[in-house]
Amino acid sequence: MNPQQRQESIVELVRRQGYASIEQLTAHFAVTPQTIRRDLNRLSSEGHLRRVHGGAGLESSTVNTAYAMRKTLNLEAKQRIAAELARHVPDHASLFINIGTSNEIVAEALLDHHGLEVITNNLNVAAILQRKEDFNVIVAGGQVRPRDGGIIGEATIDFINQFRVDFGIIGISGIDEDGSLLEFDYQEVRVAQAIIHNSRQVYLVADHSKFQRNPVVRQGNLAQLDALFTDRRPSEGIMRILDQHDVALHIA
Repeated sequence: MNPQQRQESIVELVRRQGYASIEQLTAHFAVTPQTIRRDLNRLSSEGHLRRVHGGAGLESSTVNTAYAMRKTLNLEAKQRIAAELARHVPDHASLFINIGTSNEIVAEALLDHHGLEVITNNLNVAAILQRKEDFNVIVAGGQVRPRDGGIIGEATIDFINQFRVDFGIIGISGIDEDGSLLEFDYQEVRVAQAIIHNSRQVYLVADHSKFQRNPVVRQGNLAQLDALFTDRRPSEGIMRILDQHDVALHIA
């Protein structure tokens, strides 16, 4: 089997399964992990599949990657981003933290702070932050989304609208070249919009992979942010939008 045939077979296998690990592909094609990594990088750059930590999966504009897979995707980059954001949150601040695996890592990075008040619609964030006795953690009411512990719905929006906080920390599934912030779930988007509207400053955490994804639902625009925390310099088009709207860029 030549490289082209192997790569075509990889795409077919990933489409059939939804995800394939480097270990599985190495055994299946009887080649080295380095060969599989080169194949996956090429297929990802050509848009045939999505390179993720430890393997490859499918891209979709309507269905998000599985939560378990997102937990490991670009983990080291997310940890650097979270640490950088934590340095910009003072002790005794009030925060919204919404749904997303990046925000769960942010919650971990905030555990060295003191006296935070956090309102969240993310059960995983609440579970992380409840360890701190000097934190006041408030969980929004609403419908719990089984796949990731996110809380959504009209009750959640009504709850969020009762507060006005120092920082709104939001995640995102994709960022378009025109600056649109994109998500998969309309109900999640409406909660995030309420968080944006009720925060004095809005911080977005987004690793570099978010600039290569195109979910279907518009959440907002980069112009609504006060700061973007990421791990690589964005494209020149995104940079122009950030500069035009005085959005601070922090690259971890």
